[in-house]
Amino acid sequence: MAPSSKIMISLLVLAASAMVAFAGNFNQDVDITWGDGRGKILNNGELLSLSLDKTSGSGLQSKQEYLFGKLDMQLKLIPGNSAGTVTTYYLKSPGTTWDEIDFEFLGNLSGDPYTVHTNVFTQGKGNREQQFHLWFDPTNDFHTYSILWNPQHILFSIDGTPIREFRNQESKGVLFPKNQPMRMYSTLWNADDWATRGGLVKTDWSQAPFTASYKSYSAEACVWSSGASSCSSSQTSNGGWLTQEMDSASQERMKWVQKNYMIYNYCTDFKRFPQGVPAECSTTA
Repeated sequence: MAPSSKIMISLLVLAASAMVAFAGNFNQDVDITWGDGRGKILNNGELLSLSLDKTSGSGLQSKQEYLFGKLDMQLKLIPGNSAGTVTTYYLKSPGTTWDEIDFEFLGNLSGDPYTVHTNVFTQGKGNREQQFHLWFDPTNDFHTYSILWNPQHILFSIDGTPIREFRNQESKGVLFPKNQPMRMYSTLWNADDWATRGGLVKTDWSQAPFTASYKSYSAEACVWSSGASSCSSSQTSNGGWLTQEMDSASQERMKWVQKNYMIYNYCTDFKRFPQGVPAECSTTA
């Protein structure tokens, strides 16, 4: 590894250690919506686990809907041979023309890296995939996965380090999710028809049950209830997240991640888009 990479990783570790986690309570914040007992809230609401076996996976959703917010979740992903499994953490609105902001974690054979899959849907249309490997083992400990969604942009971050930005470019005719409230969801399910090496590696059910662990869910957000937002149009504080932009240091960290750990970017897939890449790609990193 080059010295510059070692220095950057050291800076990222320091940044992660400086983060303050606002620990929520899962009993108050989420409902386990499916899995027939495979999702469990533990330690008086401090911890949560989702499990997958050959019969079923499991999932949860937030009790509240949000229209913009900064959401943090600490996850510890499935250790060992997780090939064929998908752990998700995302925001989504209901309906057939939904909006969605995705983190998906695609499992792999022991010793091979997880793939972090990101996507943004607007009015039911996605196809904006960017994929990454990680600069750490996400199964050894909890790490914080964050979605910042405000009227200016969507920012995906890990331990405080931005990995992807999707900016509001409505001026170019690019749709941006800003009108449909979304809930937070997380699921664990089997997708061995595509998740690992395009479906070549299947789930080893002798390793089941597969379990992902969660703690410290935090939602600094505009809560949507009865057709109204908890954030007034004149409110400008909101912890700064509602108007937050990336500073130069954050932009440099994101460039470093994308240079060293991005493994797929729809904006450079010219075979997929022979008529030209989507309009937002002209300024999308």
